[in-house]
Amino acid sequence: MSFKDQIEDVLHNVFGYKSFRNQQRDIIESVIAGRDTLTIIPTGGGKSLCYQIPAVVLPGTALVISPLISLMKDQVDQLIVNGISAAFLNATQSPEEQQNIIEQYLNHTIKLLYISPERLAVSSFSSLITAHPPSLIAIDEAHCISQWGHDFRPDYRQLNHLSLRFPEVPIIALTATADKLTQADVINQLNLIDPLVVVRSFDRPNIRYTVVEKFNLTEQVVSFIETQKGNSGIVYCSSRSKVEDMTTRLAARGFSVVAYHAGLTTAERQQAQESFLKDNVQIIVATVAFGMGINKPNVRFVVHADCPRTIEAYYQETGRAGRDGVPAEALLLFNSKDLNWYHRQIADKPENKHKQVELHKIQSMESFAQSMTCRRTVLLNYFGENRTEPCNNCDICLYPPEHYDGLIDAQKILSCIYRVEQRYGAQYVVDVLRGSSRSQIKENGHDKLSVYGIGKAHSSDYWLSVIRQLIYLGYVSQNISTFTTLQLTEQARAILKGQVALSLAKPRLEIVKKSRLNRYARAINLTTILSYEERILFNNLKRLRKEIADMEDIAPYVVFSDATLLEMVQIKPESKKQLINVTGVGKIKLEKYGNLFLDEINDFMIKNI
Repeated sequence: MSFKDQIEDVLHNVFGYKSFRNQQRDIIESVIAGRDTLTIIPTGGGKSLCYQIPAVVLPGTALVISPLISLMKDQVDQLIVNGISAAFLNATQSPEEQQNIIEQYLNHTIKLLYISPERLAVSSFSSLITAHPPSLIAIDEAHCISQWGHDFRPDYRQLNHLSLRFPEVPIIALTATADKLTQADVINQLNLIDPLVVVRSFDRPNIRYTVVEKFNLTEQVVSFIETQKGNSGIVYCSSRSKVEDMTTRLAARGFSVVAYHAGLTTAERQQAQESFLKDNVQIIVATVAFGMGINKPNVRFVVHADCPRTIEAYYQETGRAGRDGVPAEALLLFNSKDLNWYHRQIADKPENKHKQVELHKIQSMESFAQSMTCRRTVLLNYFGENRTEPCNNCDICLYPPEHYDGLIDAQKILSCIYRVEQRYGAQYVVDVLRGSSRSQIKENGHDKLSVYGIGKAHSSDYWLSVIRQLIYLGYVSQNISTFTTLQLTEQARAILKGQVALSLAKPRLEIVKKSRLNRYARAINLTTILSYEERILFNNLKRLRKEIADMEDIAPYVVFSDATLLEMVQIKPESKKQLINVTGVGKIKLEKYGNLFLDEINDFMIKNI
């Protein structure tokens, strides 16, 4: 059987997929031919197959370098369920376990061995692979080697010698997120020789992107999650304390939730992650310490309670939703204060190219959050993928912002800032406008100002929304050195004199408050077209999947993904011959689980005839 026939056979009968996508065939054939390859495919686009299929086909054992122990175990579990011998090697294992795995490597009884980059620094292991080279070297999350990458890890730097040590061994570097600067740096750092570079579309059409102004964080998060009953999701917060606070608040509201951050012990983090991966809890609240390489395909939503530092980080984190191609949600709750913190962090750094790049990335994230054009268009253009057509699956496309003549509102705010001598922050200015009775205002004599109480007609959140827009538009600046006091810019003069027109987006706060059902968060219900009876069957199959996973001590999605279950519901196979045609059902899984799922479908059909 030729290599081309072998890769088709492995794709169909081992992994259960009917066809290649995203140039997977080109990449696989390149690796098998011994050529270095840089692969940039979005999360859920099938990167793993690009090295797993060559590893199965080529003689010997492939070495896979992965940044996280949890990811290694996850990948190995999935390979084993598909009938592929694989193992990982890390410090959590006993010396006996490690020696056993090394012997499997030497005897070629495993097709893939997963290691961390730190393992290469262990002299005994380094000597071992020098004497017994792998069939190929796959470097996952390859953006970590680049100083321009958003997850730069110094440990990845030592990978630059692999090309020189193993000139005959093909190297495939893979990542979901890398702009052109990062791509060039990865190639340079890894010394890839004439690599095939495959950059697929960054578009994740199944993810709905929504950005909402942050005004009452807990209520906004709760309101959103209430629309996601039974769905797995991640809530990202910017600090450990915020993670703990959000976890406590969500638990108090009755949600199944667990916290994850670097301040927990290794055992606590592993337990939290395992509970989430195995669907024992619905929600994980985490810092960015969680998620890189997480292979859980049935995450249905990602909420950012704080704005990420860069678009790369945002894209990578939101990309953890909907890996299975089923509709998913990405909600960003945005406040300019989030980004002010990032600006302060780099303010004192020396002026050099690295600082300029960091500043550019923060400003790009800010522009995305403030954009009044299609979110997906902004994202794709950032990554160099020119797109002008609206996506019709983001908040801007679905609910275009309503504009109004904001000149009078702006004049009220700018006048108030001026009359309090540009010495106070946004909330104080709003309190003066709304006629607050807080003691500080009276002590300062600001209750005697002409602007005092002229904004009573609107809520505090309304005025804060308008102030943010005036900041975005350049009429007001925030002085970071004086606790973000509001100050007028030169452009404000024309507004105060009424010399120019000013169109502002009508604050959406009133709309959101009127209904706890967040109208921006209905992609799952609207786009997963199942009848009432089919939803019952889908839930029955999910329950069966969970029972099997618990018995085998693996994550439910390792058995079958949500996408596979949905296809079963829609096709309703009656035999193994029909079931093998469902995407994600290979021969090993068919024999192992086929009868159980066919019986569940058959019982449902009998009851509903």
